[in-house]
Amino acid sequence: MLKFKPTFELQRDVVSDIFRKEASVCRVKEYSAAVDTCILNIERDGGILYSWKGATGTTRIGKYDSNTKQNKLLYTFDKQVCVSSCSLNSEETLLAVSLAQNTRGEERLKPISKCLTLLIEIHPINNTKVLKAVDCRVKVQFLNSETDRRSVLESHLLLLTEDGYVDLYHVLLTKQEGYRVVMANPERLSRTTERIVEDFCWAQWDGHAQRLYYVTHDVTHTQDKFLMRCVQFYPNHNCETVLELPLELPANIFRAVKFVNLGFDHYYVEKPEQEPVRMKVFTNRLGSMCVCYSQPLKDKQELIYTVVLVHKDCSKTFRVSLGGDQSPQKATQLHPLFIPIGYHILVYLQGSFLHCINTRQQEMLCHSLFLSGLDVDLGLQGQAATVTVLHAEEESSGSLLDLASGRIYTAELSPAFLLRILRSDTPSRCPSGKADPQRLAALHCLLVYMGNDPNLELKIIEWLCDNMNAFESFDQIQEFILASLYRISYEKSLSLDKVLPYSSVLDKKEIPACLLEVPGVLCTTELHIEPVFKGKARGLQGFWLELQWNTERTKYLDAVPNPRYRTSHIQADWEKLKSESRPSSHRNNMEENTKKVLSMVNTWCLDKKLVPLFQEEDHQQRALIGLTVDKLREHLNRHLPHMGKKKIDLLVVNYVAKLLELIRHMLESVWLKYKLGPHVLCLTQRGSPAEWSVFHFMFRILEATRGLCLPLPPGYHTLLAVFAVRCLPHHTFLQYIDHGFLQLTETFVSRLMTDLDNSDANERLKFSILKRLPEPMEQRIYHMWDHPVSSASISRDYAGTLLEKHNNKGCVFTSRDKPGFRPEFLPLTYLAKILSDIEEQALNPFEEQENVDAKFVEETALKQTLILLSFEEK
Repeated sequence: MLKFKPTFELQRDVVSDIFRKEASVCRVKEYSAAVDTCILNIERDGGILYSWKGATGTTRIGKYDSNTKQNKLLYTFDKQVCVSSCSLNSEETLLAVSLAQNTRGEERLKPISKCLTLLIEIHPINNTKVLKAVDCRVKVQFLNSETDRRSVLESHLLLLTEDGYVDLYHVLLTKQEGYRVVMANPERLSRTTERIVEDFCWAQWDGHAQRLYYVTHDVTHTQDKFLMRCVQFYPNHNCETVLELPLELPANIFRAVKFVNLGFDHYYVEKPEQEPVRMKVFTNRLGSMCVCYSQPLKDKQELIYTVVLVHKDCSKTFRVSLGGDQSPQKATQLHPLFIPIGYHILVYLQGSFLHCINTRQQEMLCHSLFLSGLDVDLGLQGQAATVTVLHAEEESSGSLLDLASGRIYTAELSPAFLLRILRSDTPSRCPSGKADPQRLAALHCLLVYMGNDPNLELKIIEWLCDNMNAFESFDQIQEFILASLYRISYEKSLSLDKVLPYSSVLDKKEIPACLLEVPGVLCTTELHIEPVFKGKARGLQGFWLELQWNTERTKYLDAVPNPRYRTSHIQADWEKLKSESRPSSHRNNMEENTKKVLSMVNTWCLDKKLVPLFQEEDHQQRALIGLTVDKLREHLNRHLPHMGKKKIDLLVVNYVAKLLELIRHMLESVWLKYKLGPHVLCLTQRGSPAEWSVFHFMFRILEATRGLCLPLPPGYHTLLAVFAVRCLPHHTFLQYIDHGFLQLTETFVSRLMTDLDNSDANERLKFSILKRLPEPMEQRIYHMWDHPVSSASISRDYAGTLLEKHNNKGCVFTSRDKPGFRPEFLPLTYLAKILSDIEEQALNPFEEQENVDAKFVEETALKQTLILLSFEEK
């Protein structure tokens, strides 16, 4: 499921270097004694703090620089000590450590206490200040600001105690002899201490964003109500509470204080049953926040976990049935791992299930991938119980630390694994089938989260070619189009999640049951979780501004009807626009929209002319392109006015241009797959099996876009008709036209008239097509066909036009005007006189045209005159 890339290995990057240093200290060639290396903490800059047992009965603390790949010795204790917490300031001048009491009693700390917290000057090694000597665990963590404040030497240290309070130490420093950095007035250090948290039962540190999350009892409610607060530390090292979030947790859920992301204590072993709840907070730079927590197994049969989506103003609680065959390995892991990968949260219980939760499109279970049984394989080499999740909101990939092996990995979703789910041959029979929901979720993972890879997109298109028929519960081509279009905009703003189209499933009148539920999983949703944002006096900025805006916009969009743009809703406007025959200001605006879109498409594909699209005027598709731009822009302006009209206009134009470009890319991919050449555009040959496959694929694209009322690239209908006439029998081809599946374009019909000969079969086809053309197009097509019927039509239309122009002028005609007058030829003589009177002003319809039978025209004119004067019937 995940693709791991190792970035750090304790044995390779640290231990080998330690052996060299200890060999140098002992003056031996090789050092072989145990060093018991332990990772203590990972600082904001990626530096890894670790300790090891020295050769002379010492304990040393070092740092591995992840940028330079170098190790550095920071401090040496002259005896064996148990380092339970450690932190280094960004200037590497101060080291804070918490030492746990050695329970074996060999080396007691003085004064005797369970935990001794020290602040040590290490540049150079100098004074040591005792900060705490208490009978509870203490965690230490330096604040780390990215700003360069060299004018003031100071460091700021957090102390979190198991007694449930947090102190912030402001340590002033001074330079001596130009290089020695020491504490100024260390005896007054306690006077600069600030108590920032009075009572907590759970705390998590976010070093990258410099935030402290903690859970406390909500004093305004009963004891089973909890409140999660977030303290934000600013570059000037001031801090304030910026968020309060009520949480509904079971009573007495925290039997002991829990520390998260505050280093690794190898001397405090917490039994699984002592951890009644596991909680993690994950954020993303776009302004999303997820609070994940799980409750322990109930009789080893059911696991309950909750994901609070603060940016979506809702929480979702899942109950997963694990079945009765619990192995001893499963029983030891009472809580799942929560792993953030992009905008997905992976919930993983080793050997039981894996749930990939979509935190941006969370309305339906089918957009989140759930695997159980034999499908569950995260790819971890060790046990999940020893894995710690490292997280930075700026990174799209996850990071995992395996404490047992001392390895750090970056983790990404595996495209090969997701492709295997797509290609699975498992039959789907709703509602009991599992394959369709898994395919749908895997398809969206590939397209949205991983879709910027052109090779991956090509593999998905090949899968579409191999699976052209729609699945029972969803249309995969519609999903491909909408998810690909969503990808170009989802990184711009979270507010677009509930406004832009995401899945065709949401448009279904009756959603299949298999997409609404997952066997063995029960999901309940709670709306309006009521987060409270604070710090308005300072003005919320950056991430907090985005999160607050996303939360408020979500509340608004939940309250208004139909906030999501549905492409099918423009069907009525499209029918009305097609019925308009006269130019209007509305049509002119549509045409301007179309010009913007097509200019963008032409810019994107100047070097790609494999498929003959965008090479003709398709008035219907041009009108639909303009209408789509107009309606989508209107929808976004109504619901997201804060984006601004210019940004919305650019977004909409790019959106529709990407649609046309995507369809062109799909056709080019299938063109290359079947190795088609220019010969496929010849109408005189029959189609091959490869062309039949391409025609089927093009027809499925037409079906998918028509169902969504989306435009196609100009020239698409012409190309589809060319494949149709090559691949289908003539009578089937005409049925496709009659049922509206094929659209006759002027480009296609003109080519048909000129390229096909006048054999009996082709002549019947041409006559059948002419009958199906609208009158204006029919008149233009007649001029292109070298056939007596077309000549008759030309002459008939010409004579009729002249007579209509002069029917009001009247004509006095007597036998004296023409000698040899014969009344029985009155119609012909009448017509001849009129034509001769206007001959000088008339345009010659046969000018610059060839193959016109003049005698045939005379006979046709006589016949038409007799009919007009009611002397004959048709």
